[in-house]
Amino acid sequence: MTTVTVIGAGNFGSVVAGIAAKGGTGIQVLARDVEKARAVAGPLGGTAGTVGDEVTGDVVVLAVPYGAVADLVEVYPTAFDGKVLVDVTNPVDFSTFDDLVVPADSSAAKQLQDAVPGAKVVKAFNTNFGGTLASGEIGSVPTTVLVAGDDADAKQTLVELVTAAGLRGLDAGSLKRARELEAVGLLQMTLAGAEKISWGGGLALIS
Repeated sequence: MTTVTVIGAGNFGSVVAGIAAKGGTGIQVLARDVEKARAVAGPLGGTAGTVGDEVTGDVVVLAVPYGAVADLVEVYPTAFDGKVLVDVTNPVDFSTFDDLVVPADSSAAKQLQDAVPGAKVVKAFNTNFGGTLASGEIGSVPTTVLVAGDDADAKQTLVELVTAAGLRGLDAGSLKRARELEAVGLLQMTLAGAEKISWGGGLALIS
């Protein structure tokens, strides 16, 4: 059975932990505040700890803002090696809310892969709002989690995890596609910020 460690006990981290629990996996939640980690992990039958504790999951979801990822890499310089490492961030320039802060030929996920070359980095969940992940629907359409990465087995592991939780997982291509996924994430955020769509909505995928 695949096990999942979620680092981050905020709203998004709690939603992702819930998805993993629905998929029947073992859950570990780590956070700076262990009480917040326990509040997320406890109802799901998981374990809780603080950032810096041993990472036990086969899949590790960094459910933190873009600016916090570098700190986690410093805390865990080699602990992510061999693991499926999931980047959920949208590296938005919040001073303008109009651009990404990564170079035009890169992405947050690519930066993470460069920083942790021993990990199998995948980009996922960043094109979904927390509410649609929790409900499993966007309108009447099942929520689709787009997954990009260079390791086919890592992508398949995540697709199977979200599918087991009742969502739809879709391979979006190589890690190079993370740049486009982050742009989609920014687009949805700006639309919601302008009240053109709701934070409980988003872009749905129909096949």
